[in-house]
Amino acid sequence: TFGHAIEAGMGYGKWLHGEAVGCGMVLASELSALLGGIDRGAADRIRALVGRAGLPIDPPNWPVQEYLAWMAHDKKSKAGQLRYILLRGLGQASIEPVSDDDVSKIIKKAVAFGAGTGAS
Repeated sequence: TFGHAIEAGMGYGKWLHGEAVGCGMVLASELSALLGGIDRGAADRIRALVGRAGLPIDPPNWPVQEYLAWMAHDKKSKAGQLRYILLRGLGQASIEPVSDDDVSKIIKKAVAFGAGTGAS
């Protein structure tokens, strides 16, 4: 969901699909850690592995509302409610609705952490 928003928002082709998905995986792992599905160590491990693969780990510096607007078009939206892939352990995922407040926390933290460059 995060990766598709990045890809669409940047314009298809600015980042490769896999780059947007890799950064989205980092954001999804952060959301999973916030919601208690995985611990901090697992989220840090995912971030490190995605970075080691040479993929961006920091998202573009956009306002939260812009991310939410792009995510609203995601295919995982059901009956008007956006759903996210969440980890319940490494290798164990579920697709669930999450509040915009929790998603906003993750986006704000990630943009601040990476200085919003999207270039890492």
